[in-house]
Amino acid sequence: MALDQSFVGRSYPPTEPYEVGREKIREFAEAIGDDNPVYRDPGAARALGYPDVIAPPTFVFSITYRAAGEVIGDPALGLDYTRVVHGDQRFAYRRPVRAGDRLTVSSTIESIKSLAGNDVLDIRGEVRDADGEHVVTAWTKLVARAAEPPAARDGHAEDARDRTTAVGAGERV
Repeated sequence: MALDQSFVGRSYPPTEPYEVGREKIREFAEAIGDDNPVYRDPGAARALGYPDVIAPPTFVFSITYRAAGEVIGDPALGLDYTRVVHGDQRFAYRRPVRAGDRLTVSSTIESIKSLAGNDVLDIRGEVRDADGEHVVTAWTKLVARAAEPPAARDGHAEDARDRTTAVGAGERV
């Protein structure tokens, strides 16, 4: 079922502040295999002009996904969360995220499309610090996969294969 186009442009209130800690940054950098010293060593970060360690560019996803979750969880939108997959992510930075930042995210639904029975939702998240200064804009593309035809659910995938379309990560829709 296609999502209601009247939700395009709907904005959601800012999230509660998320405090960015050095340890969270270090753990994230370790998890993605990035050993850049500016993510771990305050001295290395200061040598490059930063007041404290900075976060890898994709760290902000650990904050913005929560705001996108508020959109997904909006019962009025009617999105079937059990069918949602992450389609794409991009960021536009004003400045790096730093240890000590207290960040909030305000989300807006930018577009809703339907493609081969899949609902494609584009969400823009505006990330601001405690002073209200813009830090980064994050765009998240979510895909709510079409329900499987009864034949596919019953184990007859061969019969259903020609009637379903998959949308892959990074694919433009």
